[in-house]
Amino acid sequence: MQLRDIIRKHAPKAVEKISYGMPAYHQNGRNVIYFAGYKEHVAVYPAPRENEQFKKLLSAYKGGKGTVQFPLTEPLPVTVIAKIVKFRVDESSRQAAARSVRKRKT
Repeated sequence: MQLRDIIRKHAPKAVEKISYGMPAYHQNGRNVIYFAGYKEHVAVYPAPRENEQFKKLLSAYKGGKGTVQFPLTEPLPVTVIAKIVKFRVDESSRQAAARSVRKRKT
């Protein structure tokens, strides 16, 4: 599946598992990205819609605060998905580093 290939390429250390009944990729102690297929779209969770660099990019797609829906009637936007995955991996790494620092302080 093309979506899984994109995720594996940009999150090579992530481990695939099922969480909330969806394929998920786990890294740095938390789930980094999920996806699910539906009748008319494929959804990616969580989508960084609130992040400034993604507001305009994701405005072209339906979805809620933390999701983005890619219609099955259009080609999968590989570069958009890659940017989301990279962002989530970087965010996860930063959060893991912050947790590590907090643990060392206690």
